[in-house]
Amino acid sequence: MQERHKNKERYFAEQERTTQKYVIPYLSEVIKTGPQTRVLEIGCAEAGNLKPFLDLGCKVTGIDISCGRIELAREFYANHPQKANLELICEDIYKVNLKGRTFDLIVMRDVIEHIPNQEVFMGFVKKFLKPEGKFFLAFPPWQNPFGGHQQICHSKFLSKLPYFHLLPRPVYKFILSVFEKNPKRIEGLLEIKDTGISIDRFERILKKENYSIDKRTFFLINPNYETKFGLKPRRQCKLVSVVPWLRNFFTTAAYYVISK
Repeated sequence: MQERHKNKERYFAEQERTTQKYVIPYLSEVIKTGPQTRVLEIGCAEAGNLKPFLDLGCKVTGIDISCGRIELAREFYANHPQKANLELICEDIYKVNLKGRTFDLIVMRDVIEHIPNQEVFMGFVKKFLKPEGKFFLAFPPWQNPFGGHQQICHSKFLSKLPYFHLLPRPVYKFILSVFEKNPKRIEGLLEIKDTGISIDRFERILKKENYSIDKRTFFLINPNYETKFGLKPRRQCKLVSVVPWLRNFFTTAAYYVISK
């Protein structure tokens, strides 16, 4: 397992840097962010993605089902000069009570692939979005070399083994049981296999739920890899982007801005 998965402060800083350097500029073509902007992050974890928005004066809300991660977020923001504009909530998104509030921008980065029943979720979450609001999602498509999140494996061999998450579930489970000794980690990796989402299925969901795609970009090298591995982000070449079979297997991140 990489040190970054143990060090939450480092993970917070990585989230912040990627959002500051890549996500906010990416969004600037479709939405202006500032003190008038209300931002909601679903699955915020330690809320590093929210810090650049808070620094801009936005009113931000972060929701996560893990109370431990929300408590860490509160510690990280304890001395932030704009903390009055920050709200952190530990709750299941389906149970949270936002008292009818809606948001100019909803953010989900590396979260949708962990949510069961994405079809239900994408229909449900509309109620939090203003009529002219924007919804930013970034995720690693399931078929990419490390779409199973196997980089979190304790086994150095498995953490560097691409594509093996695409094996049939019983075979995948057997391989994990041989190399991984932590039952919770195995369970988590199997859950990701069950919830992983492809580009094609994601776009079918958008169509079914009547979302429009305002902006879409596929990356050969995920922007987040700069903070993780020192690799410069690179967009997918146009030829590969339009060939689903190639695109699905060689795209490490998909960025979308959608609206109702």
